Amino acid sequence: MRRSVLLLALAFCLGSASVAGAEKATADGTSAPSKSKKKKHKKRVAEFRGHGASKDSLRTDPLDKPSGDIWLHVENLNEEAHVNIYKEDGSFDEAALAKLDELFRCVRSGEVRAVRPDLYEMLSRIYDHFGQKRVDLISGFRFKERNSSRHYHASAMDIRIKGVSIKDMYSYAESLDAGNMGIGLYPTSQFVHVDFRAPGEPSYRWTDTSGPGEPSAKPKKSKKKSTGRTQPARKPTS
Repeated sequence: MRRSVLLLALAFCLGSASVAGAEKATADGTSAPSKSKKKKHKKRVAEFRGHGASKDSLRTDPLDKPSGDIWLHVENLNEEAHVNIYKEDGSFDEAALAKLDELFRCVRSGEVRAVRPDLYEMLSRIYDHFGQKRVDLISGFRFKERNSSRHYHASAMDIRIKGVSIKDMYSYAESLDAGNMGIGLYPTSQFVHVDFRAPGEPSYRWTDTSGPGEPSAKPKKSKKKSTGRTQPARKPTS
């Protein structure tokens, strides 16, 4: 009986020592398990939202002819030009178009292609509408691009104007679309995309929140092959 009482007393003492040791470790902050959870940083996911433009939203009135004036600065090349795309008789000035083609060249490869003149007319209309402020070109022709891109076919431009809201630019570009145009809004990178679609392709609108250096969010690839590649570069004439 006495032996059992002694064993119970010893067990109680050992248990008390273990609890005290645990409490001490917790107080010292050396052995107690941390209950705090590490904060998880949510990675922003680029989002693409697009839709076809309804026929009712397209322009039905004929477009006025622009002034032809363009003041263009290329951000990635730090080059610019101020030209008029028309001659005095109203026809296209091939030398001016060739100068713009050079500015629209692929930044990565240096390749030059003849950009669709009607894209330059749209650029001149945008330039006129917003007070003939300098237009900054983010991207024009892209030779090293998938062939479904209108940049690859030299019929697209990514632009912005200092001091002008990209939403205002987007809305105005929409008002110019009589069909066969693509217009995209890039709020993170702060530019507007304007293009002419492949022949027979309907107008399209989208918003893409991908930022600089991020893979651009893209809709599902179409199985149809894109057509309408542009002609080789124009040669300036004297």
